[in-house]
Amino acid sequence: MSEDPKSGHAPDKKGDAIRYVNLYESESKIYTRKVSGFYQKIRRYTGLPLILGFLLLPWFTIDGRPAVLFDLAARKFHILTLTFWPQDFMLLAWALIISAFTLFTVTVLLGRVWCGFTCPQTVWTLMFISVEHLCEGDRNKRIKLDKQPWNLEKVLRKSSKHFLWVVIAFITGATFIGYFTPIRELLLGFVPHRAESGLVYFDIHPVAAFWTLFFTGMTYLNAGWMREQVCKYMCPYARFQAVMYDRDTLAVYYDPKRGEKRGPRRPGDDYKKSGLGDCIDCSWCVQVCPVNIDIRDGLQYECINCGLCVDACNTVMDKMSYPRGLIRFTSEDELQTGKTRFFRPRLFGYCFAVLAMVSVFAYAIATRSPIGIDVIRDRGARLYRVMGNEIQNVYTVKINNMDSHDHVYDIEVEGDYPFELRNYHPKTVEAGEVFTLPVRVSVPRDQLKGEKNKLRFIVRAQDNESIHASETTVFMGPDVK
Repeated sequence: MSEDPKSGHAPDKKGDAIRYVNLYESESKIYTRKVSGFYQKIRRYTGLPLILGFLLLPWFTIDGRPAVLFDLAARKFHILTLTFWPQDFMLLAWALIISAFTLFTVTVLLGRVWCGFTCPQTVWTLMFISVEHLCEGDRNKRIKLDKQPWNLEKVLRKSSKHFLWVVIAFITGATFIGYFTPIRELLLGFVPHRAESGLVYFDIHPVAAFWTLFFTGMTYLNAGWMREQVCKYMCPYARFQAVMYDRDTLAVYYDPKRGEKRGPRRPGDDYKKSGLGDCIDCSWCVQVCPVNIDIRDGLQYECINCGLCVDACNTVMDKMSYPRGLIRFTSEDELQTGKTRFFRPRLFGYCFAVLAMVSVFAYAIATRSPIGIDVIRDRGARLYRVMGNEIQNVYTVKINNMDSHDHVYDIEVEGDYPFELRNYHPKTVEAGEVFTLPVRVSVPRDQLKGEKNKLRFIVRAQDNESIHASETTVFMGPDVK
């Protein structure tokens, strides 16, 4: 089979093209064209709230602490008014599962719109590209700038771009670490201090400094240099998205029935007589693509559904006085039959699953008690003790105060018999503390009628009766026959 030396493709028996890829060949740099339009505005309006929320949340305080703080050292996870502990790991697991199913639901309906509009990689890449446009100009100017020899203008433009990239990357890295350590102390640590001896030092923990600089470097690398490689080769979502697509999933498609045969023409020409379609083969759809694909080749896994090619094509169609929509958000069924089914069992199944999980998760959060209790019978001792006219059992009670405040806890016991605690006094348990204490429970010998009896421990905060927890265990006694 012979290969076309110009295109690098070899025709198969059906006339289609087989693409040969050199895995060791570095990809050429992508110069994206600046374009305006409906979907570009949506990307800005969806990205801006995410950026502002990311940057501002660590600065808000609630009860003297950051509104969102993942304090790994103290094993506390503060999210607004709630405080979570390692014991609440299942809630985190459920939150991740709900997020995954929500992503699946959106993908079934609208394809990879998460990737195109709200993915952090996309949002930060858009910021870096905007800086590139500001410092070096649009696509043609950047190509010309890279080809020209180094001079003062090129040095100034390149250095200003990379300086702004580093500033954005540092703000991003510092803000991210600000979710794990108070951001005010973190940033003050990067301010140089002068000691009495005259030496300059930085009052920041080496671990915090390392991770801040690490994420600064990764942001600079991912959004500035790797960009499309992250989406095409590193992101796992691109690999399994096809499993969630169906014939009615809305995605960016090129309409070949209307666009083919491609070819250039002048505005006003009767191109239909020449057998041409609406596509003038201007390649704008390729020039604006952040992952450098040609949407006219069909649906591809690299496509992130950002809609930039739609805006570019609509701009060209307006200039040529052609109808819009040659490239548009549509479905495979709509291209072939003219109809799209929005109401389908698969989509209903995903929606129902997400709604059910969100409801259960919200109920679990709303009814979550900030106290945990664990009762263990003392198996090292005898099953029971006979103390005069009483039968006693020994237990180890663990009280886990998962609240953000200290509490004094009372312990009560109840069951089918008049159980009583012996030598117990209310204990103060600090916030986040797991307090362990042995307790003895007794019952009059003549009133106990069974060998195994149900016993219930109740732990309640003195200052707030709504904070309570209970656990049921077994009280052992002599075999009564």
